[in-house]
Amino acid sequence: MPIFSSPAFEDHEALHAFHDAEAGLNCLIAIHSTALGPAGGGVRMWPYPDDQAAIDDALRLSRAMSHKNAMAGLELGGGKTVVIGDPRKDKTPALFEALGRAIERLGGRYWAAEDVGVSPADLVHARRQTGFVAGLEGHAAASGDPSPVTAEGVRRGVALCVRRALGKSLGDVTVAIQGVGHVGAILADKLAADGAKLILCDVNEAQAAAVAARTGAQVVAPDAIFDADCDVFAPCALGGAISARTLPRIRAKVVAGGANNQLADKATGQALFAAGLTYAPDFVVNAGGIINVAAEIRALERGETYDAGWVEAKLATMIETLADVLDRSQAEKRPADQVAVQMAKERIAAARRA
Repeated sequence: MPIFSSPAFEDHEALHAFHDAEAGLNCLIAIHSTALGPAGGGVRMWPYPDDQAAIDDALRLSRAMSHKNAMAGLELGGGKTVVIGDPRKDKTPALFEALGRAIERLGGRYWAAEDVGVSPADLVHARRQTGFVAGLEGHAAASGDPSPVTAEGVRRGVALCVRRALGKSLGDVTVAIQGVGHVGAILADKLAADGAKLILCDVNEAQAAAVAARTGAQVVAPDAIFDADCDVFAPCALGGAISARTLPRIRAKVVAGGANNQLADKATGQALFAAGLTYAPDFVVNAGGIINVAAEIRALERGETYDAGWVEAKLATMIETLADVLDRSQAEKRPADQVAVQMAKERIAAARRA
């Protein structure tokens, strides 16, 4: 079972495995970096086919959070939790309380929030065992569900890319959204309000139908979304959506969405750039949620209240950073994802030296 030799390991500080038989908990907490501050990242629950798949996902996601937090200008490092289990049938209050005890054992080196398969309501149970959980309601520093802020950041990123690549506004384009869960559904609402035409899909047909009913979107089968006649392709489901198999089918000129790890591999980013598509690196454009969570962590540590103005300032800076990435990509003739990773690594390395 490779860990240190895994391509995703890349100088991780720690990988913790926690087991609680009575509660039914098997989870991994990966901490990639604490150079900028305590590691921050969501809790994902998924029925991984084997332990290696869970390890690889935890490492990839943790590393991506380091890059995301660095590019968002946050005083947070990168971490991630993966809980092995089916979120549709394996959730219990006892499981999340056991998760809270696991997080507490890390002594503040890691802050958790919600991610795929986990809701703020689930993490209420974890909060009973640890104070290192954010993204909840019920206290003066509370930031609430981070999904709306993630969606707003993606909306602004899409608008920037559309303006740069097509010379258009959101009301003049068609956006294909892959996945309308927490973030994707809110993004659809926002884009529809901006006048964009929408094509969407989701493995949950009822959810797709509900979002389409209120936004006027066209619904297609999950695999057909790659063939949609659109200006923007917005991946908002699980990672790896854009690959050697799917990229040739994408008809959009802009790729910008809320999913993490959208590119299957580095070669896909190179191919996307060679094809002339404008790509908003996922860990830059989808940082709104962790910015919101960071506001809560900041307020808790300072004994203050949640500051919406601080969040808005960070969102504005995030879009400026995205513009900088796209400028450097064009000037250096390099894929935007490679430029963004280099920028993130430079910021983390500078923090380590300091």
